Amino acid sequence: MNVHIFSSNEELNEAAAGLLAATLHTKANAVLGLATGSTPVGVYEKLVELYKKGSVSFKSAKTFNLDEYVGLPRDHSESYYTFMNTRLFQHIDLPAENAHIPNGNAEIVQEECVRYDQMIEQAGGIDIQILGIGHNGHIGFNEPGPTLQSATHLVDLHEETRKANARFFDSIDDVPVQAITVGLGTIMKSKTILLLAKGSDKAEIMHRALRGPIDPQCPASFLQLHPQLIVMTDSEAGRLLK
Repeated sequence: MNVHIFSSNEELNEAAAGLLAATLHTKANAVLGLATGSTPVGVYEKLVELYKKGSVSFKSAKTFNLDEYVGLPRDHSESYYTFMNTRLFQHIDLPAENAHIPNGNAEIVQEECVRYDQMIEQAGGIDIQILGIGHNGHIGFNEPGPTLQSATHLVDLHEETRKANARFFDSIDDVPVQAITVGLGTIMKSKTILLLAKGSDKAEIMHRALRGPIDPQCPASFLQLHPQLIVMTDSEAGRLLK
């Protein structure tokens, strides 16, 4: 585990974007695992800047997003499909057919989950996976529980998660109650994992995840077992890791 604590979000975003760009320089057809939420937004902005400067290209890359809400129209302003297109995809040269997001409106959700895992496997697995962390220790939408699922699956979102995401909607009643998420086993197969955290409200869960016992009640704690885990936080989120 390599832990890097930055004095500002600007420095963190530049370092994370630089790591992703370096991955593409080394392997032009790299498979990138992407995340949504507020944490990686600045990283995506830096990647767009690098692309516009001619410093990186995505034309041979493939991307797989971690999750998507179930039942939310694809063109909804808060769907992860819309998020990724407005924040990243429409600003870079990634071919549309190489950008993959779970279909939260699939007629048979279980078949969509199996299909998604098969696509990741056929692509050769994830070269570098970006992760944020929820206040309850969830990664992707792998929520705390007595056991964790390895494969991509349908998940009932915890009330705490829905409350945290309600800031993006008009009210919590509009937040979907289910999502499709890549499972912990698939995440752990990634060659490199980049865990990002920002803000003082993430300090305690980051300490629990990275310094506490490995426990399915804190899904992110299993990242301690990954051979190539890179952690990047700002000074507030990382204050208990020093």
